Amino acid sequence: MLVEPVTLEGRSVRLEPLTLAHVEALSGVGLDAEIWRWSPFPVRDPGEMRDYVAAAQAAQAAGTALPFATILRETGEVIGSTRFGNIDVPNLRAEIGWTWLGVRHQRTAANTEAKYLMLRHAFETWRCIRVEFKTDSLNAKSRAAIQRIGGVEEGTLRNHMTTATGRYRHSVYYSILDTEWPAVRERIEGWMHDPRR
Repeated sequence: MLVEPVTLEGRSVRLEPLTLAHVEALSGVGLDAEIWRWSPFPVRDPGEMRDYVAAAQAAQAAGTALPFATILRETGEVIGSTRFGNIDVPNLRAEIGWTWLGVRHQRTAANTEAKYLMLRHAFETWRCIRVEFKTDSLNAKSRAAIQRIGGVEEGTLRNHMTTATGRYRHSVYYSILDTEWPAVRERIEGWMHDPRR
């Protein structure tokens, strides 16, 4: 499981290594408060976006994360960010999360394809045996999206995080196992190749 910066290319999006050079473009699409509604640490201005990217890079340097800028291939526009986190090489597992898209690109194929590219990398390149997801128990949209791609709900960690507002967040955990990946892959590829689905 060799964890190093990589570009993942799909039909509609490209995931490229996240750097401070992306901060300005990310700030242009990512400062809407609704994007950060369920995040424990909201990003409200370009300075906080710079801190967000710097923290992602620090986690990458520590070997526990691999962050990406999400790019719309057709235009080259930066539309959001996502990452692998909590990477555990000895146990062949990683988490996919820290995912957000600018409001204009939500509920499009971008998020589904990004997840597909990351899952494929995790299972077919890294040979992970498990990929995890977690989300706020109150975030119904995120929970439905994780279940839709095949995430299996495992349980809830109560009072798992303290949010910026002081609310205690319960985090719901999901996973996809390597044995489940072929069926998940087939399902997602079906959606991507049939726009009616």
